[in-house]
Amino acid sequence: MKEFKYTIDGKVYKVEIDNVDEEKSVAQVKVNGEAFEVGMEKPAEPEKKKVELGKPVAADAADEPSAAPVGNTANAIKAPLPGTITAINVKVGDKVNAGDALLVLEAMKMANNIEAEKSGTVKAICVKVGQSVMEDDPLVVVE
Repeated sequence: MKEFKYTIDGKVYKVEIDNVDEEKSVAQVKVNGEAFEVGMEKPAEPEKKKVELGKPVAADAADEPSAAPVGNTANAIKAPLPGTITAINVKVGDKVNAGDALLVLEAMKMANNIEAEKSGTVKAICVKVGQSVMEDDPLVVVE
């Protein structure tokens, strides 16, 4: 049995929790000596993923970047500072010129356009909208 003492609007309540039946999600409770049966909300069970040895666990579609990194991400345009991606203005296969705004990185409450450093074709987008990035994380591969 657990006992608690609460003061609400100047009134003291002595609460005793006698029994908790987790299968039925019911608790036997006494408040100032008066017995109550209290229904409890069942905790949500975590979703289990089946893991096969030798195979990577598939990520949810919402957790995946908009395109899998292709090519050499060492040559990718990288985040100049930590922040959050708020917009992506290109898609894989788009032709871009040097200076074109590829995406928007919000950092320190300021929107920063991340521009193409050279002309080329977008080979991969390594981030998604809403994703937090750290300095030097690859953002977009343009070749």
